Amino acid sequence: MVPRTILHCDCNNFYASVEQLYHPALRGRPLAVAGDPEQRHGIVLAKNELAKRCGVRTGHPLWLARQLCPDLLFVPPHYAQYSRFSRLCRKIYRGYTDQVESFGLDECWLDVTGSLSLFGEGRGIADQLRRTIREELGITISVGVSFNKVFAKLGSDLKKPDATTVIEEKSWRETVWPLPAADMLGVGPATDRLLKRYGIRTIGQLAQAPSQTLHSLLGKNGDLLWSCANGLESSPVSRFGEAPPVKSIGNSTTMPRDLEDGDALRLILYILAESVAERLREQDLQCRTVQVFFRSSDLSWMERQAGLDPPSCSSQTLFEASYRLYKEHGAGCALRSIGLRACGLQHWAAPQTTLLKEAQHSHNRDAAERAVDQIRRRFGRNAIRRGIMLTDEALSALDPRTDHPERIAGSVS
Repeated sequence: MVPRTILHCDCNNFYASVEQLYHPALRGRPLAVAGDPEQRHGIVLAKNELAKRCGVRTGHPLWLARQLCPDLLFVPPHYAQYSRFSRLCRKIYRGYTDQVESFGLDECWLDVTGSLSLFGEGRGIADQLRRTIREELGITISVGVSFNKVFAKLGSDLKKPDATTVIEEKSWRETVWPLPAADMLGVGPATDRLLKRYGIRTIGQLAQAPSQTLHSLLGKNGDLLWSCANGLESSPVSRFGEAPPVKSIGNSTTMPRDLEDGDALRLILYILAESVAERLREQDLQCRTVQVFFRSSDLSWMERQAGLDPPSCSSQTLFEASYRLYKEHGAGCALRSIGLRACGLQHWAAPQTTLLKEAQHSHNRDAAERAVDQIRRRFGRNAIRRGIMLTDEALSALDPRTDHPERIAGSVS
């Protein structure tokens, strides 16, 4: 089998870099792209290199960022501009391969294995891409080059900005295993804390841990992380335009004010449930599991889930499951933000007449909401609304589809 050459291209300080292109006066000054504090989105979304050197990090509240960097400038996000530059980057990448898989607006994997005879070895292609992006678009990228997607992404993170890092198949252990486990794709903060409790701090320790132990701690994700740490990850890079299989669909929102149990909180859950359910129906999907995410006013958070039997794409069903989870696990807390996610997706199917009454009831709910979708598409979103939406016009105006939409697909499998 021919060894693969995978690149991971990561735009450096993407939002901030684009803002500086549109506003040259911002260059040479510490800069952060930040959400709107009036809408409770007052956190750092991106920062430039000067702000980073002062300790400013993505996700910092604005007061902390200002404390760390008194001269810091804040600018609001302009997503249309970022989307444009993202498209321009992908157009350049497609000049080298048709296997270009996006990982957010600012990151892409490229499989250039079939292009080596035309453009040279992986490092050379990475350097060409960096030069082209810098000269044609005025921003910089860092590129990781390796034999699989996980190590290519790891490489792009190792040296920034405007750098190429190669992790070779013959010597990857020397480079990868000493790194913190948290540096590897798939190891988030919660997983990292759990691993540390068991003495697993580096990728090497993760690789050498008994696979059964990781499975007992993390289930299938433990199996996946063990494979990745041992260099066994082999998922393909999707061709441009191909959508990887959807594993979950969700939305979240940060409320203008903290909410406790009552009409306002139920209204938010209904908004999220309607948004997620509509997106399920658009793709002719149902979900078997509902997950909810709660962040309280002190910024602590929890995530819980519940199964659905039968599967559903009904907003009422999603609301009932999510509200039940809130009552069981989040009641009594003042909530700052809420997320709702549909998981365990499958293609929608009408029940047979011989099936249980519950399945027929679920089907009737789904069918009724499909009729509502048609009315809204024809006459506008407010043509038909739940009565609870009239209790608070400000909250009812929230649109989670443009706030925090999620379309989660397995980039590593």
